[in-house]
Amino acid sequence: MNYSTLKKTVVLSIASLMGVVAAHAQTSSDSTTTVVPGSAKVFGGRAQYRTWSIGVNAGVLSPQIPFGSNDFTKNNSDLGYGLSIRKQLGHAFGLQLDGTRGVLSGDNSRNISGAANGSRGGYTSFRTDLAYSATLSGVVNVATVDFIRRKNAVNFFVDAGAGLAGYAPKVTLSNGRVIDYKNNANDGHTYVHELVIPVGVGVKFRLSDGIALNLGYKATFVDGDNLDGASVNYPTKDKFSYGYGGLEFTLGNKAKPNLDWVNPVAMMYDELKDPTLRQEVEALKGRVSNVESAVNDLKKDSDGDGVSDQFDKCPGTPAGTIVDGSGCEIKFPKPDTTVASTPGNYTNIQFEFDSSVLRTSAYPTLDKVSADLRSNATMTIELDGYASSEGSAAHNMRLSKDRANSVKTYLVNSGVDAKRLKIKAYGETNPIADNSTEQGRVLNRRVEFKSGM
Repeated sequence: MNYSTLKKTVVLSIASLMGVVAAHAQTSSDSTTTVVPGSAKVFGGRAQYRTWSIGVNAGVLSPQIPFGSNDFTKNNSDLGYGLSIRKQLGHAFGLQLDGTRGVLSGDNSRNISGAANGSRGGYTSFRTDLAYSATLSGVVNVATVDFIRRKNAVNFFVDAGAGLAGYAPKVTLSNGRVIDYKNNANDGHTYVHELVIPVGVGVKFRLSDGIALNLGYKATFVDGDNLDGASVNYPTKDKFSYGYGGLEFTLGNKAKPNLDWVNPVAMMYDELKDPTLRQEVEALKGRVSNVESAVNDLKKDSDGDGVSDQFDKCPGTPAGTIVDGSGCEIKFPKPDTTVASTPGNYTNIQFEFDSSVLRTSAYPTLDKVSADLRSNATMTIELDGYASSEGSAAHNMRLSKDRANSVKTYLVNSGVDAKRLKIKAYGETNPIADNSTEQGRVLNRRVEFKSGM
């Protein structure tokens, strides 16, 4: 097959395919090419799209690329064909497995430097059976001409990858001898096997949501100098090209859009204008407002007793009242004078849980003790610190001592001689109330006043 006949065959084949597909696209409803707002989301994941496709292609194979040729002066154009399987991973990127077969051929009929009388380096012509070129490539959609459409109709792409080729060259020498590498390659193998690296560009036309026409060109670099069976320019490595046209068919549920044609910018605009999304946003605002109101209700404490109104069973307690977890006043029994005999009938100093900080309610009692001590030079007082039973005994012992020291510090700062104040710590011992109840534990967190010894 000569080059002119090959070109006519390829062009007529592609034109026929385009006519059939165009007729199919015209009979399809326009609704199949319109993204319904809300049907797919930009960040909704690949599961909402069709992402698998298969393709068939045919075109021209040649043992040269724009960056150079191989070891023969004239390179022919022969028929090639192939299959592809692609997985679209994102709006602009996919992985594609390509398989290509065909024939590569050339001769030395062009008289250039180093070639004369149809021979160069002892070689006259070659014909290589390309059994397969199997490659895995990344395909990037680099541009489109449909920036504002909901779906792109034309995509420009580039691809690059790597793979393995199997081929068998048949070369004719200037003396007429023919060397066929098939079934005699690399110690008896059927084909020569070499690593190949394809780099390509192309354009894709959307004929329908599930069918596309692809036109492309691949330059393939071979990791060897044996594609044409000659090594005239050794150690240069061989290469070949494939210009093709083909159809690609998207697989999967037809109700889902094809990820390859999605325009994320237009989709984001649709999402912003989608009334359903706006309703969801308004509903979310309402839920947030309800949560904020509920939180404010939980924090509301009208009587300032530290218990929110929702849980306060005794609303309206006076400020400064000691209350329990239900907001009700804790009734403190009168101290047992047989247990805590205090000079001047002083009441015990109470403390908060795990605290040695004096309450403001203790200041009147402490001021009275200070006044009595300063007016009676012979009077001494013992300050006995206690704790409730929560926590370890060692911790409670330290806490009771800190409480007694807090009382001592106050009295010393008010003008009492520190030598007239004696500190004792009893920890959780000698409780004056039941430690199994909160009311009892409150009473046990105390400092008692006793006559000095």
